[in-house]
Amino acid sequence: MLKKGKRLLALLLVVVFAGSLLLSGCAKKSQPAPQAGAGEQKAKFKIAALLPGPINDGGWNASAYDGIQKAGKELGAEVAYRESVPQSDFEEAFRAYASQGYNVIIGHGFQFGDAAKKVAKEFPKTTFLITDSKISQDPNVGSYSVLAKQAGFLGGALAALMTKTNKVACVGGLSIPPVTDTIEGFKKGVKYVNPKVEALTAITGSFEDVAKAKETARAFIEQGADIMMHNADQAGLGVIQAAQEKKILAIGVIKDQSGIAPDTVFVSAYRNIADGIVYMIKLVQQGQFKAQFYPLGVKQGVVGLYWNDKLKDKVPPEVKTKIDQIIKDLKDGKIDIDKLPE
Repeated sequence: MLKKGKRLLALLLVVVFAGSLLLSGCAKKSQPAPQAGAGEQKAKFKIAALLPGPINDGGWNASAYDGIQKAGKELGAEVAYRESVPQSDFEEAFRAYASQGYNVIIGHGFQFGDAAKKVAKEFPKTTFLITDSKISQDPNVGSYSVLAKQAGFLGGALAALMTKTNKVACVGGLSIPPVTDTIEGFKKGVKYVNPKVEALTAITGSFEDVAKAKETARAFIEQGADIMMHNADQAGLGVIQAAQEKKILAIGVIKDQSGIAPDTVFVSAYRNIADGIVYMIKLVQQGQFKAQFYPLGVKQGVVGLYWNDKLKDKVPPEVKTKIDQIIKDLKDGKIDIDKLPE
């Protein structure tokens, strides 16, 4: 009996010891997860862009690429992009980036608007920005435009000041707002400076057909145009080539395009889309963004002229003085392009 009692006591001690281990293990599992310490790095701000064309187009899409890269560097943000996105993939592309926790997604073109408004309802914490549109949707869809009409106006005014034949021309790609606004601004700029100058304009229907844009430019040159401008993305290279071959001057657009033809492009009427993107993303990051349309132009420093130093002798001092005054008047609100006749 004594031996049996000892064995029973030993068995009881084993059971108690095992139970204490089990309880100890359960207690460890039920402890809350450790909280991030004050010194741990905060999650990175994330920016994505959907582009309708390739980033090597030298214009529209290249500028958006430059913009998100600049924003990433200045704001310490993570950036991503998808180029040449077909319209059938807009929603899927927005949804993919939003699902990955991107803070801002840019649809680089008015055509992205409907898809953004639809997907934005599913991701209220993500901000959707649409370029060259005026749409908005509370609480997280807004739009902005680096004003093409102002850039066109400056190009038209300068062309009218520089022409010797009293004929100038502007060739557009697709019939979409940034292109039609450029052409409207060009016409109004020409008339504002000299109503006697004829502004020849056309839209070719393509951003990729360089040959067609070149053919259109040649036709205008044959009609007497001696200053050429464009807003046709890749196709605009054909306009510059036509001017180069005929040894007349050309006006670049969006970016500084003097590098394309240093002896031909004497100035570029820029729309600094890169800085416009940085401006908008800063609004979001700083909590100042509202679901509305933001017009960005000369006043914000994102529209103006890049001069080609190599051809500065081609521009008479009085022309430079006049165009500087026009830029100042636009900045001060003394010129309202929308109220001017074409």
